[in-house]
Amino acid sequence: MFSRIARPSQTLCLFRHHFSTSSKVGKDVKVAVLGAAGGIGQPLSLLLKEIPLISHLNLYDIAHTPGVAADLSHIETRAKVAGFLGPEELDKCLEGANIVLIPAGVPRKPGMTRDDLFNTNAGIVRDLTERVAHVCPTAMLGIITNPVNSTVPIASEVLKKHGVYDPKRVFGVTTLDVVRSNTFIAEAKALDVSKTNVPVIGGHSGVTIIPLISQCTPPVSFPENEREKLSVRIQNAGTEVVEAKAGAGSATLSMAYAAAQFCKSLIDALNGKNEVVQCAFVRSDVTDATYFSTPLLLGKNGVEKNLGMGKLLDYEVNLLKAALPELIANIKKGEEFVAKS
Repeated sequence: MFSRIARPSQTLCLFRHHFSTSSKVGKDVKVAVLGAAGGIGQPLSLLLKEIPLISHLNLYDIAHTPGVAADLSHIETRAKVAGFLGPEELDKCLEGANIVLIPAGVPRKPGMTRDDLFNTNAGIVRDLTERVAHVCPTAMLGIITNPVNSTVPIASEVLKKHGVYDPKRVFGVTTLDVVRSNTFIAEAKALDVSKTNVPVIGGHSGVTIIPLISQCTPPVSFPENEREKLSVRIQNAGTEVVEAKAGAGSATLSMAYAAAQFCKSLIDALNGKNEVVQCAFVRSDVTDATYFSTPLLLGKNGVEKNLGMGKLLDYEVNLLKAALPELIANIKKGEEFVAKS
């Protein structure tokens, strides 16, 4: 089944091939980035500015947004950029948005787990989603803020409270796990990375990240110890970056790249392009976890079909067994946060 899954860099335009030079076809899209002045938000907004089908790019943050917007507005691409500053301008930023991306939040620092970020980032996602529910409830919502395993359930519970929840339109952006898997495995096997695709299922932290190396395109095989080493590296890749930056930040640039790829996939799906497939963390009945990342066929209304896990190796089955208890606990923590709010 997974032979039909294609990386965005294969079936969609590559960022390295300059989105700005491709022809404009299809429906114009308005994108709002909430947290646009941050470490992820700024490079993400830059990449989005290059996508021709984005007609309006609205940037929101609690500081520095006018400067970011002014800077980006000088770039010779089509999207009209506007900056919105502070809670009093948030609703105006969201008006008419087709896609809302939320990278807002505090970043990881050395020694921090994604769970350590919970208290601050949970409140940010809750409050921003409240306004999405009021202003643009039918927009596609992409949650980037960590811990994604908990913040996606938070956003969903907020939307439920307002009676506007559509599980097909709420996504935890886990594309970075796929990007990393493709990169590491292509390097290990000397493959063309632009033609390498590894589905990644589960969640978006530590042991909940399950790379399905057995379903890689093109097919690859590794000795057991090497496969385990690769899997662990993929699971801990975020920590690898945090430690390498030595307190100066987290995985902001690679996350921005991955989120922009995901947004481009949503735009193509909104415009009726066939066979747009991305892994994302969504409401799911594939496992005992009520949210779970699997390859998804995207369409005009969001998730068109959940493509499931496919056949797993015994090693991958064991990864799944190890992931589920933590994933279920993460989800419950998010739901309880909203219930108590």
